[in-house]
Amino acid sequence: MAISDQDPWWRDAVIYQVYPRSFADSDGDGIGDIDGIRGRLDHLSDLGVDAIWMSPWYPSPMADAGYDVADFRDIDPVFGDLAGAEALITEAHAKGIRMIVDIVPNHVSSEHVWFRRALADPDAPERELFWFRPGRGPDGAEMPTDWAGEFGGTTWTRTTNPDGTPGDWYLHLFTPEQPDLNWDHPAVRAEFEDILRFWFDRGVDGIRIDSAALLFKDRDLPAVVDGRPHPFHDLDEVHEVYRAWRRISDSYPGRALIGEVWMPEVDRFANYLRPDELHAAFNFDFLGCAWDPRLMRECIDRTLHAHAAIGAPATWVLSNHDVTRHVTRYGREMTTFSFENNLDGSPVDLELGTRRARAAALLSLSLPGATYVYQGEELGLWENENIPVDQMQDPMYARRGHSRDGCRVPLPWTGDEAPFGFTTAEPWLPQPAEWKDRTVQAQTGDPNSMLELYRSAIGVRRAEAGLHQDAIGWLPAGPEVLAYTRGRDFACVLNMSGAAVALPDHELCLLSSGPLDGDLLPRDTAVWLRLRTDG
Repeated sequence: MAISDQDPWWRDAVIYQVYPRSFADSDGDGIGDIDGIRGRLDHLSDLGVDAIWMSPWYPSPMADAGYDVADFRDIDPVFGDLAGAEALITEAHAKGIRMIVDIVPNHVSSEHVWFRRALADPDAPERELFWFRPGRGPDGAEMPTDWAGEFGGTTWTRTTNPDGTPGDWYLHLFTPEQPDLNWDHPAVRAEFEDILRFWFDRGVDGIRIDSAALLFKDRDLPAVVDGRPHPFHDLDEVHEVYRAWRRISDSYPGRALIGEVWMPEVDRFANYLRPDELHAAFNFDFLGCAWDPRLMRECIDRTLHAHAAIGAPATWVLSNHDVTRHVTRYGREMTTFSFENNLDGSPVDLELGTRRARAAALLSLSLPGATYVYQGEELGLWENENIPVDQMQDPMYARRGHSRDGCRVPLPWTGDEAPFGFTTAEPWLPQPAEWKDRTVQAQTGDPNSMLELYRSAIGVRRAEAGLHQDAIGWLPAGPEVLAYTRGRDFACVLNMSGAAVALPDHELCLLSSGPLDGDLLPRDTAVWLRLRTDG
């Protein structure tokens, strides 16, 4: 399918997140790479996705899985090189698949040339590009503030002067290896505007913006966080940056800016999606929502209302590289997700979680807006919560006791035992032996598999005119059933009750997440219907 620069593709695309080190390994070092992705593009083409979002692939010491970037204009050798990245973009485009790259503007790696210069010389001009401050107390031994980090823990690290004496402190909302940039400085703004142009010039179709609401800090550095306004969450100045970025993206037709915006206040969230700012932002309200009909309907209504008010497309996300996979979440007694509520190791009914995940696929793929699919979601993978502590690599584990490694385990492609065709070596994280039934090879051609469900659903989605309109119409149904129309004759019905329910009058069943019982829809099952219409 040809790619058009005039198509507002981000409004209803199916976007597949590739976590490069866990997708496919081409060189036998146990870590996924760009050539591995190039070799598996047919899988994504067969799946029917419209775009790929690449998690960071830049040079990095990997203190935080590549989100500590040392150079935004190159590729880390573990993944390949810039020529390989450009080839991947070209080959994806040839298959009608757009490319989105991840930009991390809040911070850089402590190995970034700017920070190395700033650290080496207390008088270096690069110090102004970060948040260096003297400590509190008579000898400066106390941190400048008591702010808590985004991973938990402290947010300041003290430097050492060239003569060996204790120096100033620098701010890092994440790990010490991720010093925060000073976005009040024009050189920081100019640098990232140039980075956007660098990747747009190489054919990238979109930019995913990591931690998009954190860029600015209260210049007065209040020592304690004591309510609104928060000293670094969602400061108003951030919108100046995204208006400037939007002017750049608009100068490259067909490009999109997509924000990672964790924002509980819907009105503040919507500010990022005003017509002169970002094109789209992730909907974490939906991702964290419990498997509960009332809460799910409220979440959908709230999301659609907020986006309709500003003419922006909604997004629907079930899993990503930071959260517990939804097969596992939906199989627990408590089905919500939050970083504050660590449920690792609590009992999981994988059969129940898988049934609900199949239904959630039809739900998310039939709501207005764009849908994101995290790699392995289409295979029905669950969280690997049996990774030995000495093999964990996520820095969040030490700070919060929760590791994100379980959702980052390499994909199973072929065969009956690990590494399941991912690599010829030992994979960088261990794969469950039970995944032998979840490989791409095992599921291809099996009409009851999760993979074939996703392939069918994405195909129907692409063909259905009603699924490319902006609104839904709720159908009358019981309080534990979600039923809505898209367009004139398409309906999705999801039974979240404890018993089978009658289907509405319909002409044809287009697709179901599980077996039907005649005209009854079993519990935790979703169906797409062609409704009867007059005339």
